[in-house]
Amino acid sequence: MKRDRAEKIIFMGTPRFAVPSLIALIEAGYDLAAVVTRPDKPRGRGLSTLPSPVKEAAIERGIRVLEPRDMRDESFTNELRSIAPDFIAVVAYGKILPPSVLGIPFRGCVNLHASILPRYRGAAPINRAIVNGDKETGVSTMLMDAGMDTGPVLLTERVAIGDDDTAEDLAGTLSTTGARLLTETIGLLAEGRITGTPQDDRAATYAPTLKKEDGRIDWARSATEVKNLMRGLYPWPGAYTVWKGMVLKIHSGNPAGISSSDNQAMPGTVVDITGDSIIVKCGDSAFEITGLQPENRKKMGAGDFIKGYKITKGDVFGR
Repeated sequence: MKRDRAEKIIFMGTPRFAVPSLIALIEAGYDLAAVVTRPDKPRGRGLSTLPSPVKEAAIERGIRVLEPRDMRDESFTNELRSIAPDFIAVVAYGKILPPSVLGIPFRGCVNLHASILPRYRGAAPINRAIVNGDKETGVSTMLMDAGMDTGPVLLTERVAIGDDDTAEDLAGTLSTTGARLLTETIGLLAEGRITGTPQDDRAATYAPTLKKEDGRIDWARSATEVKNLMRGLYPWPGAYTVWKGMVLKIHSGNPAGISSSDNQAMPGTVVDITGDSIIVKCGDSAFEITGLQPENRKKMGAGDFIKGYKITKGDVFGR
């Protein structure tokens, strides 16, 4: 629904997750005066310099785009001040806003975060929720302060995590839910009908930035934990193991039963090979790999891997 008065908004965001929020604010009738996004960077196999998804969406809609390399640069902050925004809306921008930017908008900076705060403050809340085996997460809006996701919470909405949801699946759901929540939040703030609730710092948990090594599978963990790692780190950095010096990304699989004799094997041991799966001993039972990707190769089913590579029962993953 279009609004009678179009509050002026500067939108800050970078990845695909933020695009539905940008579009929702435009469709709600707000005046999107500018979009701030991270500078273009090399992406893909050819490392071509490509714009961020938010930049692409802004350009398609004729919105002015700013790409500061330094948020504290005086010329940049002066440019923001000249816009005189009512709000700055921030969705997965990728940098902490300095006080010089936080103080610019008349009504404040509003952030959409992909967790139920104060749980999972930080850069990777969606991934960490799945890796930790949570059955529920959600989105929160908050008034930003100088801390990392520490500001007063405005609205929250909970979302169930399905047993087979990957981080990519869940990000899609939360980006749509969050776009609606952010639009509602800004409307309520503009009308003076909502105030923030301080977070309980004692209940805070953290979701630090993902690193490639976070994806290495510890086969001494339970089969369920292996699956959660695989789901939570898809598509990046991906859950992986090492076999005969080759890195194998594990894309699909499930916990599996195991015989009493095979249960004595060392974690990481291939205890069975079927026509289309590789059964690997875990800490409590076994994990059935059905899809994987050898280093520098395309994704393939386990059946194709078995046919093309000399893997045998008794081989050990992870070393």
